[in-house]
Amino acid sequence: MNDAVTDRALRARKTWRTLEPLHGMVYFVREAAEAYERLGITGPAGYFASRAAPMGAVQADVVVSTFFNFNPELVKAAIPSSWVIATPAALVTARFAAVDAACRRLLGDEALASAEMRRAADLARTAAEEAGHRAEGRPLAAAHADVAWPAEPHLVLWHAQSILREYRGDGHIALLVVHGLSGIEALVTHAAAGDVPAQLLRSTRGWPEEAWHAAVEALRGRGWLEPGAPLRFTEWGGVQRRAIEDGTDALAAAPYDVLGEEDCAALRALVRPWSTILAEQLR
Repeated sequence: MNDAVTDRALRARKTWRTLEPLHGMVYFVREAAEAYERLGITGPAGYFASRAAPMGAVQADVVVSTFFNFNPELVKAAIPSSWVIATPAALVTARFAAVDAACRRLLGDEALASAEMRRAADLARTAAEEAGHRAEGRPLAAAHADVAWPAEPHLVLWHAQSILREYRGDGHIALLVVHGLSGIEALVTHAAAGDVPAQLLRSTRGWPEEAWHAAVEALRGRGWLEPGAPLRFTEWGGVQRRAIEDGTDALAAAPYDVLGEEDCAALRALVRPWSTILAEQLR
């Protein structure tokens, strides 16, 4: 990549990483599980149904496709039965309510009412609306972009990051497919990169050990991984992994271009204290 493309990609990565704790908290805070339980949806079904809800009452195979790396049986245990219990619209509402309650508990009302929050929300929304205008081939981003914007600035900020996160994820999945990786094989390469323990990736995505070992052997057979333990890329496999990561950054760059370097830096500076609080409290 030339310098201009590299700069855009780096800006996208830095801004996404700084803001991601704001979105990611919804998968861990107690308020989310409680909100879905009040609708009658419990356990992992709450995750699948709440994240898929902007797409409407889709079938399980749509969620398998768009979420990509989960064991299909885990998805099918939640979808479409969740739609019988609660409508997608009710789940979207419950998700916003959970985020509101969690933000008030973890960040405090003063931060939520601040000028800094309003400014951050405005900047993030500008980028997210651009993502919505560029949603071709990005089904989860398109669905989230179609959700009505909330009024409160902290919910605007959270929703904007949700759209940007799914926009990035849709592009990432496209590159995984181009590189010939299945969902479980993508998880194995993630584990080989050393960012997240293999056991955690396997268990949270519902894959049995035999399926995981089969994926490892398939990747070894195709030249991605060295033989033996621990998981280690071949030189060629490492190149492929870096190409996927660099390509993901590049594909995620366009929404941040409308802000430019100065406003992206301002957005990161505004959000960083809140992201730090959330990351520390949710460990």
